[in-house]
Amino acid sequence: MQRPSARRSLAIGAIVGGSLAATTSLASVAVAAFFARKLVTPERERPDDATVLTVRHGRDGRVTSAVFAPTVESRAPGRYGLFWDNERGHARIGEVLGETEHGDIIRRVDSVTRGDLAPGRARWSGWYVDGSPQDAYGIETEDVVLETEYGPAPAWVTHAGDGQRWAVLVHGRGARRGETLRAVPVLHDLGITCVVTSYRNDFEGPPSLDGRYGLGLTEWKDVETAVQYALAHGATSVDLLGWSMGGAITMQFLARSEFAPFVHKVVLDGPVLDWADVMLHHARANRVHPSLATLSGFLLGSRTSRHTIGVSEAVDIKLTNWVERADELVKPMLVIHSVDDEFVPYGPSAAVAAARPDLVRWERWEIARHVREWNTDPERWESVVRDYLA
Repeated sequence: MQRPSARRSLAIGAIVGGSLAATTSLASVAVAAFFARKLVTPERERPDDATVLTVRHGRDGRVTSAVFAPTVESRAPGRYGLFWDNERGHARIGEVLGETEHGDIIRRVDSVTRGDLAPGRARWSGWYVDGSPQDAYGIETEDVVLETEYGPAPAWVTHAGDGQRWAVLVHGRGARRGETLRAVPVLHDLGITCVVTSYRNDFEGPPSLDGRYGLGLTEWKDVETAVQYALAHGATSVDLLGWSMGGAITMQFLARSEFAPFVHKVVLDGPVLDWADVMLHHARANRVHPSLATLSGFLLGSRTSRHTIGVSEAVDIKLTNWVERADELVKPMLVIHSVDDEFVPYGPSAAVAAARPDLVRWERWEIARHVREWNTDPERWESVVRDYLA
């Protein structure tokens, strides 16, 4: 797809900037700037959103079930993780078993992996398993450090097969490497060596100069480092798997990296394929006028206003619109995305698949919340991914 010339881009910016100055109040700009700043600022803390009311034990003393206050999360079908005490405690929570006479939700507890589960506040998570692949599945894991442009980024490597086919797993915004663990057993069984990587500003990776997300426009360089590591250690082809913003990062790698030709197949789960669409969705969800989402995007991409947002370089979200850029795609791609995703709307995933049916397959899910397709139906998720990569 042809890009507008620099002169025309500046002209468009001047027209838009003039219009905004004439029609937008300072209060609107402040709200838009806050909205944009929140988007690119890493979230260091997650609030508790679960209340454990009662814990039930079996004859052997182990926790067998727990009663939760009724919420969308506690009612959700499938299996989930539960964290408490600043993640010092973790449990694997199974299916809903029923309700109490007061309407509280009874769920099976598959295991308590650390800490003591007791009544109190906790946090729901899509991470049914936690820790390294060794901790979660007993798969032998090597701890490595990838040297990125901003410093060391820790990664897990699980060796499999003949060592020629590798995969790089990329987690999403506000998450860590553990988000991608659900894919490791499938890949391991297929003989694919995995690099489960961290990247800049993600809790474990190094901070960038501004400490802000680039929404995939900068983080792809750290994925490139992981791919280079795989190639240097025997890989002849690399699969890429990305969740949420990890999908946006993966797409930028495919578009920008000189190592993209080594990529064999791509799997995306709940991916961001258009940040403008995500921003518009959240503006509506927060009862903010849609025009302020547009203004937020303009502020992010403006060289003159980027300091207001706190980013050291402009973040041009137009470059993240893969519905518009669908003709640039060259790699086969499986996109798993739920129509009930409350954080990243599925529309762009469906649109990209419709635009490029020769390369892109959209696996439609229902009920699952954001990047929790595996949680609602792990057997189906693993079967779909296994068949596609095999």
